Amino acid sequence: MAKLEIKLPKMGESVDEATLTAWLKNVGDTIKLDDGIAEVATDKVDTEVPSEVEGVLVEQLFKVGDIIKVDQAFAIIEVQGDEQVEETNILATENVIKEEPKFIPSIAEVESKKTSEKFYSPLVKKIAVIESISEKELDSINGTGADCRVTKEDVLSYLKNRSSKGNLAIEESSVVTKELQNKGITSSMTLTDHDEVIEMSRMGKLIAHHMIQSVRTSAHVQSFIEVDVTNMVKWREKVKDKFQKKEGEKLTFTPILLQAVAKTLRDYPMMNISVDGDSIIKKKAINLGMATALADGNLIVPVIKNADQFNLVGMAKSVNDLANRARNNKLKPDDIQGGTFTVTNIGSFGSTFGTPIINQPQVGILALGAIRKVPSVIETSEGDFIGIRSKMYLSISYDHRVVNGALGGMFIKRVAEYLEQFDANQDI
Repeated sequence: MAKLEIKLPKMGESVDEATLTAWLKNVGDTIKLDDGIAEVATDKVDTEVPSEVEGVLVEQLFKVGDIIKVDQAFAIIEVQGDEQVEETNILATENVIKEEPKFIPSIAEVESKKTSEKFYSPLVKKIAVIESISEKELDSINGTGADCRVTKEDVLSYLKNRSSKGNLAIEESSVVTKELQNKGITSSMTLTDHDEVIEMSRMGKLIAHHMIQSVRTSAHVQSFIEVDVTNMVKWREKVKDKFQKKEGEKLTFTPILLQAVAKTLRDYPMMNISVDGDSIIKKKAINLGMATALADGNLIVPVIKNADQFNLVGMAKSVNDLANRARNNKLKPDDIQGGTFTVTNIGSFGSTFGTPIINQPQVGILALGAIRKVPSVIETSEGDFIGIRSKMYLSISYDHRVVNGALGGMFIKRVAEYLEQFDANQDI
């Protein structure tokens, strides 16, 4: 028999410790592969720490409420075999990304949803908030954990059964009133016999919560500007084949546009901030979030760290890598953490401009509209004439609590200036 140390995995950028909120297994319990051993909480994420081995839990090295450092052993599991004691980092990347995205309800929000005197772990309470499980429902769930405690599996099993029992029966009349019991709330909806009820995905629910939270938090104001990107378009068309042959990467407009945004954030650092109560946190690093559409229609925002330090080749490779891994569900938790400003390319869907919602706790988000060929007045020393130019709209939403109209307007104008002054003679 060998004893294996189970260490606290990395929980995201800048997170170096977590609070042990609950033991899911007791000493002497048999541990199966992927069983949750303990629940931990940080200021960014609450999650279970799963096991990548099978064996018996022989020692708990911390008590509930203790602080555990990342990479610090917190449990000992005895496994079959004669190997020496090993060190294992059991980061379950897929579970962290799917179960607890960065925009989940905060611990304060979860604690504000009061339940009975029964003990519920922060993870269970968080699921209750997200899934709109009432206090009465939560109390009715039979717990299979220690001392009949309700576990994550108990809640998910309850949700599955509730959903199947709550199927809506369409009445023969053309208009009927329904009780949407599978939402955990009393809500009347007028349906016809031709309507289809589609359950929102878990990620969809989380995104919806995040969007509502952002609108309630920030005073959104928008500014728009039209940009002549003819030089940029001509240059990219001229070098894109050479770029792909030399670098093995496609050259899209996105890295060129993100470079301009990163430069502008360096020029206007008060757009690279976040709000914490009555305090403003000025971020030193410029970490650009780039909203990426997934195949199922949902959105995720991977982050380019220190974006102002990249040349165009580095930016293109970073953009392509994050976009590809996002679409193939291979992002790591750290890839979606730490953003200080977000850019969303609505032009990829043909939209000319829009009014995006700020990604909290940031104070600004820039939307890139579609590039279009349009007739335009061109001013020259010999007079004005009409020509065909490539143009696009930039749209910025900013938090008017801390960003006034002058700063928002100057910021978007500077982005436009960088793009319009693009050097069409530069080499790759």
